[in-house]
Amino acid sequence: MKNLLTQLVMMLITITLFLLMLVLNEWLFSSLEFVRGVNWIYLPAGVRLLCTLLFAEAGAAGLLIVSWLVCFLYFFPDDWIRSFGGGIVAALAPYGTFCVARRYFGLGASLAQLTPQRLLWLSVVYALANALLHLVWSVLRGDGLPMDKFAVMMLGDFSGTLIVLYGFKALLMLPAKLNRYELK
Repeated sequence: MKNLLTQLVMMLITITLFLLMLVLNEWLFSSLEFVRGVNWIYLPAGVRLLCTLLFAEAGAAGLLIVSWLVCFLYFFPDDWIRSFGGGIVAALAPYGTFCVARRYFGLGASLAQLTPQRLLWLSVVYALANALLHLVWSVLRGDGLPMDKFAVMMLGDFSGTLIVLYGFKALLMLPAKLNRYELK
């Protein structure tokens, strides 16, 4: 029961962080929206990768739920097929990247193996995977081959992911720096 409760809490944290980052992104970068759901800077992409790295399957499940909520209720309320598939794709790309990190970087319960270089590498892999999966989903839906959306989504996810991951890493380092100043 405790494990189930822990998994539920991790899912709720993921959902909350994603929604907060989406609101922040809309507030800061709404002028950078290329088309509905595709931005030149997309901070929620960073939350997708961060929460999946931190919470594994619970993070991916939280992302699936919040992606469906956002797609169905906000981005594409009139296109249920696009919302359903888009939510799956949005959760699948960061989880696939997590699986790559687990396999090739030996990622376990600790994120200690994630150096700044590996975070950069995972950001590239995730941005490419997410944009590619969305492109495939677009083609399967009969939308043609929207290469301009693909490029903007990849760059937006990459920039948003870098901002969130390195921002989170800086926040984690802050207590150590503050302690050092208090001792002097």
